[in-house]
Amino acid sequence: MTGDEIYRLLAPTVEDLGYELVDIELRLGGKNGLLRLYIDKPDGVGLSDCEAVSRQVSTVLDVEDPIPGHYVLEVSSPGLDRRLTKVEHYRRFLGEDVRIKLRFPVDGRRNFRGALRAANDKTVEVEVDGTLHVLQLANIESARLVPAA
Repeated sequence: MTGDEIYRLLAPTVEDLGYELVDIELRLGGKNGLLRLYIDKPDGVGLSDCEAVSRQVSTVLDVEDPIPGHYVLEVSSPGLDRRLTKVEHYRRFLGEDVRIKLRFPVDGRRNFRGALRAANDKTVEVEVDGTLHVLQLANIESARLVPAA
């Protein structure tokens, strides 16, 4: 099962508990696999939140058994430097500083760090040193918030 399929399997359970399933990390192979879920809610996530989600998700994983072999389940908050993976994430953090890495260069560069100014279903706009760059979502390899210093 792919990471996207596991996301679709677990998202309803996480959402029923009142959280957003922000992202998942799935690493299989070797001696120990890893399934890490990143959850969030408007007032933040604490240890008890992670434990509650872990208990419910474990039950779903035991019943559905979508991952072969041995793996460790971890549930975590997305952290201060959270990944941005959906257009909704970009919209939520308009005005914040972001670090974006592209698959293919735009304006001769692949890395951008600046203020997130706009986001729609196809593009995001990042202001770097007073210059606005329009970046295609499909070209974004990774994007993260930059924590305030």
